[in-house]
This record gives sequence, structure tokens and C-alpha cells, in this order.
Amino acid sequence: MKQYTLIRFIFGIAAIYDGILGAVFLVSPLWIFDRFDVTPPNHTGYVQFPALLLIIFAVMFASIALNPNANKNLILYGILLKLSYCGVVFGYWFTAGVPVIWKPFAIFDLLFMVIFIFAWSELKHSKK
Repeated sequence: MKQYTLIRFIFGIAAIYDGILGAVFLVSPLWIFDRFDVTPPNHTGYVQFPALLLIIFAVMFASIALNPNANKNLILYGILLKLSYCGVVFGYWFTAGVPVIWKPFAIFDLLFMVIFIFAWSELKHSKK
């Protein structure tokens, strides 16, 4: 039962984290690029669509937080989301370079991904 409390907490934090990030990039992407001195894409839709995807994933993480066992099948999609982002950012970071704004998100997503893998493994083997 204690593991469920921790899993609920982790996915609740993930929901808040991705939800806030998505909302900020949806509402004011140009402000963020300006603030961090990053050249924005030629159309804000290129940022707003991924922002909406983050909000969708935030809803999914909230669903997992509310009922981890019933929604454990969704955790794999969260792992794949985090793996995708980390793969792109770390790939560029270590080869061609990437603006500093993306680096903290990659580190946080790497941590989330590792925790999600442990949670998925725990729930996969639980009988409840």
C-alpha cells in the first residue's frame, strides 16, 4: 500500500510538471524564447502543438496518480515520452549543442523516466 502512495505522488508531480510546462509554452512561447535568448521557430504552432501534447500527457499522469493499478498500462507511454525527449536533447547536447533552456527539462525527464520504469515494474508484478 505504501508503494501506491509513492507512485500516486510521483505521477501527481509529473502531471503538475508537464501540465504547467505545457500551459506556459502554449500561452506564451515567444516570451520564453525571448527570456532565454533562443531564436523561436518561424511559427508558434511548432511550439504550441507539443505544448498541447504535454497537457494531454499531464492528464494521463493524473489518471495514473488517481488509480495506479488500473492505469498501469499507460505508464509505458509516459516512459516513451520521456525517452523521446531525452534522446533528442541529450543527442544534440553531446554532439552539436543545444540551447541551455532545454537541458534542465532533459535532466528532469531522465529522472522521471527512471522512476516511471521502477513504478511500472512494481505495478506489473503486483497482484492488486
